Amino acid sequence: WRGWEGAPYSTLVPSDEVTINYRHGLPVITLMLPTRSERCQFTVKPVVTTVGAFLQDVQREDKGIERAEVFTTDGSKVSDATLMEVLLMNDFKLVINSTVYSVSPPVKDKLSSEHATEMEDIKSLVHRLFVALHLEDHQIRKERELLQKLDHLKEELLPLEQVKARIMDSADAKTSRLLWVGLALMSTQGGALAWLTWWVYSWDIMEPVTYFITYGSAMAFYAYFVLTKQDYIYPHAKDRQFLHYFYRKSKKTHFNVERYNKLKDDLAEAEESLRRLRQPLQLKLPIQEISDKD
Repeated sequence: WRGWEGAPYSTLVPSDEVTINYRHGLPVITLMLPTRSERCQFTVKPVVTTVGAFLQDVQREDKGIERAEVFTTDGSKVSDATLMEVLLMNDFKLVINSTVYSVSPPVKDKLSSEHATEMEDIKSLVHRLFVALHLEDHQIRKERELLQKLDHLKEELLPLEQVKARIMDSADAKTSRLLWVGLALMSTQGGALAWLTWWVYSWDIMEPVTYFITYGSAMAFYAYFVLTKQDYIYPHAKDRQFLHYFYRKSKKTHFNVERYNKLKDDLAEAEESLRRLRQPLQLKLPIQEISDKD
């Protein structure tokens, strides 16, 4: 007889070699350990124990077991992540080394609806008690971790903040100087046009000149829109020029803007997590909902 999943000469053992009985509501699996040649009982918690955990317990009990797997009756391998509760609903094959055990779990009496509801209430109560007993310790430990992370991030940001402040001062000074230069050029242009109109030429001659100057200014504003995809609004233009100077200065001084932004994002995330941790009523609320409340 060909074995399961490539075991060439597996031995099929009668189903009574592996028995399953319920004791105090928990299934007890009794099987023969191949190396020790003695029967051993394994009590599993169906809603918690997985197939992989059960097989590991079997292998730990008998160090001579090199292979332990579970298959369905049609030969499909059962995943290690499957809960024992699911496995015990149907017959299955237990493969230990080269021996295949045919296992037929007993049919467990179905709980009445009232009993099932009572059991769910007990599970919910146990869960709430566990949370109440362990949440405070978890919060203290998590708060300590967040505080350490905040201190570490602030230490990394401190020298970067100093460099950034110097770069911003330099960029702001250049931007302000450019604005004053623009005002001076406009004043000079207005004075030159007035001088040419009243002292050198007449308005009849200067009117076409001012028209083309105005038209040229309109073309310059349109070119600005074509290049930047933004209207020429003075505050926006000032901010754009400021950023231009800022990034150029950052490149010269080797200031890593991306790393700085990443550290600032991490700092904000850590501060938000700490704030939520210190407000238990908001622990399970989405961040967007908390922001809306603020």
